[in-house]
Amino acid sequence: MLSGGSRLCYDHAVFVIADRPPYADPHGSTMPILKIAMFPDDETVLRTRARPVLKITPGTRRLIEDMYDTMRHAAGVGLAAPQVYVSQRIFVYDVGNGPEALINPEILQASGDELAEEGCLSIPRLHGDVPRATRVVVSGLNSRGRRVRIEADEFLSRVFQHEIDHLNGVLFIDKVIKSTLHWITPEQEARRREAAYEDTGYDADDRDVAPSGAGEPAALV
Repeated sequence: MLSGGSRLCYDHAVFVIADRPPYADPHGSTMPILKIAMFPDDETVLRTRARPVLKITPGTRRLIEDMYDTMRHAAGVGLAAPQVYVSQRIFVYDVGNGPEALINPEILQASGDELAEEGCLSIPRLHGDVPRATRVVVSGLNSRGRRVRIEADEFLSRVFQHEIDHLNGVLFIDKVIKSTLHWITPEQEARRREAAYEDTGYDADDRDVAPSGAGEPAALV
């Protein structure tokens, strides 16, 4: 059972909104910030394989919009629906070109190998090096229901692989090189969040972060 927060309904399913003021964007609209599932408390939610989306409805689109705002508010670059207690194969992402969504994504091809640091919004402040494919080709539906095929490499490829893992009930700690796992300090986390917001264009008053200097390189997904 979910605890805390007010409640919001998408297509007759009820989800929890975090106990914090609604997010106000620079254009004046106010969107709810969804509660993010945390490991290990919400491990059952995070470990459950998400169900395919059979029909894109107005509720689906509203969920995607709220996930965009929740991701921005948390200073992440990706967020999967199971991370907000929704067992649907949807994730959102923004690597600097504006927010996008993929519905029922599939990795069609993967090639190359690379190692880089990752973190996760559902496991705050824990980072480690994760081996991933350098390049992937992903197919899915965008938020308008159109079939898309995306060739992604390097960072975008890593984001896609991390988020699709979430849809399959897999966490980055399952693939991380254990010897590289480390906790960053609250000060480092504040710097990381501040650095992430530098690319969003949102005013400081919209941020749920402490002011600080240069940020850490790892982004949370």
